[in-house]
Amino acid sequence: MELGRWEGMQMDCLVNIFSKLGLDDLTTAVPLVCKSWNQASTDPLCYRILDFRHLEFNPSSPFASRFAFEFSVPRFSFSDFLKLAMARARGAAVDLRFNSLFSASSQDLSLASDECSKLKNLILPRIESEDEELLLKAISNWKELEVLEMESKPSVLHELVKQIGLHCNKFQGLKLRGSIKKEDAAAIIGSLPKLKWLDLSCCRLGREDLLAIIDGCRDLNRLSVRDCIGFEADEELKRRASGIEVFEHEGSMIEDECELDELEDDQNVSLEQMLMYYDDCYAMWLF
Repeated sequence: MELGRWEGMQMDCLVNIFSKLGLDDLTTAVPLVCKSWNQASTDPLCYRILDFRHLEFNPSSPFASRFAFEFSVPRFSFSDFLKLAMARARGAAVDLRFNSLFSASSQDLSLASDECSKLKNLILPRIESEDEELLLKAISNWKELEVLEMESKPSVLHELVKQIGLHCNKFQGLKLRGSIKKEDAAAIIGSLPKLKWLDLSCCRLGREDLLAIIDGCRDLNRLSVRDCIGFEADEELKRRASGIEVFEHEGSMIEDECELDELEDDQNVSLEQMLMYYDDCYAMWLF
């Protein structure tokens, strides 16, 4: 290779370097430099990690405008961008991270299910209730899945963890946000007793349900329940959790049940609905 001529680097070296870049650079910057960079930027190894969390999907954003121009499309579409990324991954993707501000469509879930059979880590935004069945079916295709993070608790949580327990033998980490009830705790304990890592931070979580999880998931080495409503980490609770290597509970507090009941009667809204509402407002503001 001539000194200073990056385009003369070996293809495997270029692929190794480009695999560290974000999807925006891989699709709208690197390919324009030269033919060798263009070729390297389409290698499946560059798309093992599909991280959409920090991309600007507003159609008027610089990235969306640049993408629409380079690919000669009239309007940027996340679903089209997802198809492009997965087509280039050619089944090699092991890490898929959706943007939390936008719910995943049925088409997006189906595509992820069909094209990402080697998936190990998955971060999902809110899933619409009518699409939750698609998620359940997808689990059987993700047999290598190890970690699942969800922006909100699905209504079919009990069935979801059951499917994970049946199909994902290497599963070890779960993150949820929402109201964790007695039946939810029981489902997690019953289907995922070997869970290594659980994050229920910012959830509504009662003390007895938390204790049930601590006692039922004996293999936990990390439990995060920060900023939860429903319990305080008193000495008894800390003692029961002493076998867990990392127990994060800062900011959690007991709710005033009377005041909460009055608030729910007056506003007729759940914690999950409130969080969804603010997410929707922010997404609308972006557009």
